Amino acid sequence: MASMQWMRDPTAETSSVKRPRRAPPKSLAGLTIGLFDIGKTRTPEFLDQVEKRFNEEGLKTKRCGKPTNAKVATPENLQKIASEVDVVLIGLSD
Repeated sequence: MASMQWMRDPTAETSSVKRPRRAPPKSLAGLTIGLFDIGKTRTPEFLDQVEKRFNEEGLKTKRCGKPTNAKVATPENLQKIASEVDVVLIGLSD
């Protein structure tokens, strides 16, 4: 079993980087949750339901993502997202 101390960077499997895992927040209250769409079919439907549940709990969300699953998210896109949200949920549809 892989150590929970390290995680793989999901931005590019061909050049993944190991970096220390950040501690998860104690609470999502007061944070902006990024809902990241990787561009696969039906991911928006999944994120719609997640967003609805978060909003029912009074949590703030922001949609973000990349246009297609065939391309890696650009560093500029990732930096923009990182500057706008506190945590990110990546929506996979497989």
